[in-house]
Amino acid sequence: MGRLTVLALRLVLVALLAGSVLVQTVLVALLAADLEESVLTDRSAPILVIVVLGMVTAQVVLVCVWRLVSMVRRGTVFSQAAFRYVHIVTGAFVAAALLVFALGVILAPGEAVAPGIVLLLGGTGLAVLGVALIVLVLRMLLAQAVARDVEASRMRAELAEVI
Repeated sequence: MGRLTVLALRLVLVALLAGSVLVQTVLVALLAADLEESVLTDRSAPILVIVVLGMVTAQVVLVCVWRLVSMVRRGTVFSQAAFRYVHIVTGAFVAAALLVFALGVILAPGEAVAPGIVLLLGGTGLAVLGVALIVLVLRMLLAQAVARDVEASRMRAELAEVI
């Protein structure tokens, strides 16, 4: 991965992280104020907790991607250390999906929210779970690459002994 690509990706990650912090601080406060005046007042605390935790899952993914990009730049991504970050990313996506489903469950009772919105939340939760499965498949590809890298190193060592 070239320097320019890494720099561009890091700039995007910083912008996304800054945006998520802005959402957590400013927009969550505005959402809380709006919920006080709505028919969802009795459910405002769980909704706000879900929104904040959803932002935390996004921030966790961004930090892990930053670490993986650093590993790519150093040429150490095909190692056992990369699996830790991939596992965390997978867990964060699963947690985000569960949060979306929970939001749908919280909004479902009553007439305050249209059933279509709850259905959209269910579809979004399913899509986020799909992303978690994609990351899991990519983890399997990483495992194969690590195994091949280890095998190639072993073969190089044997060849060096023969020579």
